[in-house]
Amino acid sequence: MKKIIALALLVVLGVTTSNAQETSKKIKATSSTPAKVNGAGMVFVTETIDYGTIAHNAEGRREFVFTNNGNKPLIITNAQGSCGCTVPTYPKEPIAPGAKGVIGVKYDTSRAGQAFTKTVTLTTNATVPNKTLTIKGNVLAAQPAKS
Repeated sequence: MKKIIALALLVVLGVTTSNAQETSKKIKATSSTPAKVNGAGMVFVTETIDYGTIAHNAEGRREFVFTNNGNKPLIITNAQGSCGCTVPTYPKEPIAPGAKGVIGVKYDTSRAGQAFTKTVTLTTNATVPNKTLTIKGNVLAAQPAKS
């Protein structure tokens, strides 16, 4: 009797482990492939860039990488920073379905000693036509010049 119960327990544990592994594989496969959309679409690697703590007058350029997950070319008609300290650049040519593109952002790091959170708003022909990206960080105070 003990052998039958032990055998049944091993079978149940084996099935549970097998199902957990299959579920894990399905989640990984789903999360690595962006969902396709009808029309143009944008899927970003990240929608927020954290500069962290950076030095006064440090290089303020960063990039948002995206993929057109639609079945039509993606056209970006405008990219607008939330203030003059955030200057975006964007591709002027259409992004083909499945192709990658880059939105460049330059933050003015001469604004020393303050934390910042700024946005870049994109206007596109995507199924969701407006997309807001965020940059944030903290610029260290300016160091006095050594004499």
